[in-house]
Amino acid sequence: MTIASERPDAILFDWDNTLVDSWLTIHAALVETFTQMDHEPWTLSETKDRVRQSLRDSFPGLFGDRWEEAAAIFYSAFERLHIENLVPMPQAGDMLERVQKVVPVLGVVSNKTGKYLRQEAQHLDWQCFFHELIGAGDASRDKPNAAPVDLFRKNNGLGKDSRIWYVGDSDIDMETAQNSGCIPVLIHIESANLDQIGANLPEITLSDCEELAGLVETL
Repeated sequence: MTIASERPDAILFDWDNTLVDSWLTIHAALVETFTQMDHEPWTLSETKDRVRQSLRDSFPGLFGDRWEEAAAIFYSAFERLHIENLVPMPQAGDMLERVQKVVPVLGVVSNKTGKYLRQEAQHLDWQCFFHELIGAGDASRDKPNAAPVDLFRKNNGLGKDSRIWYVGDSDIDMETAQNSGCIPVLIHIESANLDQIGANLPEITLSDCEELAGLVETL
């Protein structure tokens, strides 16, 4: 764990594979999409390595002019699967309950489509923890662009001088933090692909949700 010296004014979280384990659902929906679009499906390992951007940013590169057709297939599969397969990351709910007692503002900025993000939070009964959940399509641009974080700041009274942690599990989360003036916090360090982090180094690294809660409580 990297030691932090000051408690944040706010913590923003990534969602998929930071607070909930989404890989099997994302992979299954992608396999259906690739198969129906006559593409070779990715393996689960390839899905974990390659899924970073939002659908509207990634599908045009994968499917060209037919990307909207592919998006419709993906969303149909995802809507069928995502709630029944939803699994919180270990200790995530307990961490949120503990952290909200000492940090005044919590939120989510995710590349999951906004309506699905909020459906999942409601299903887990977690919406009470967050001031706002911003997903793909809710802002003018998606992560790693700063637009969704800027929207959260604007909607929730956070100035540019506010001390905000952005907590995520991947390189694009660290890039999002850097682009938006947040402190980058890399969680689930044992399963993170450190080769992809590049120049966007985290300031704080944590093993799991329990360690995050313990750190915040000691500041």
